[in-house]
Amino acid sequence: MNDKTMKLKVKEPEMRAEYDFSSGVRGKFYRQYIDSSNVVVLEPDVHKRFKNARAVNKALRSLMRSEVKGRRDLTKRSARMRTKAPRAR
Repeated sequence: MNDKTMKLKVKEPEMRAEYDFSSGVRGKFYRQYIDSSNVVVLEPDVHKRFKNARAVNKALRSLMRSEVKGRRDLTKRSARMRTKAPRAR
């Protein structure tokens, strides 16, 4: 190693004396975090269009609303279709 590579290494800060983790429990909230977190990784092309969580959520909510409207139109019959029309002989 030369002087250049030695200068590039960053020395990690030491732990302060007032921090006491002697009674800490490793992974205490791990399960709770995993159960309640929802991480989605976006592809680079999608990330270009949606820069933050607010934009993604807005687009997804819009999509959800359009799906509900579409389903309602397909499953709900109009009043005209519900009544039986007299058969012609």
